[in-house]
Amino acid sequence: MRRIATAVTAAALAMLPAVALAEGDHVTRAFAQDLPNVPGKTMTAVVVDYAPGGASKSHRHAKSGFIFAYVLQGAIRSQVEGGPEKVYKAGEFWTEGPGAHHVVSADASTTEPARLLAVIVADPGDTLTSFDK
Repeated sequence: MRRIATAVTAAALAMLPAVALAEGDHVTRAFAQDLPNVPGKTMTAVVVDYAPGGASKSHRHAKSGFIFAYVLQGAIRSQVEGGPEKVYKAGEFWTEGPGAHHVVSADASTTEPARLLAVIVADPGDTLTSFDK
């Protein structure tokens, strides 16, 4: 059942326009919705597609934001400042606390693409991701 849900989600999200934010990645916002049972919070979902060997610049997330990241395809190398670098494969996930500094986010393969779904709960209007200079 999880494979079917993942395939349907990935197929639907593939139809949305993508924006390149760093070399080798494209980010597509799937939705943003105020949470009626959590006043003052919005849930936003984005899909990050990495070309083989692609990576995002290091970045920080909103101080009000909590992130749930789920690998839809391939494998992703990820490291939040202060923690170990780890490779997550399709079907695996990690979380990031408010204000996390994401120092590594990249496709773990130089030959296969990778895709992840990030769900962010944060204050409405907050800048969800700020790339390091």
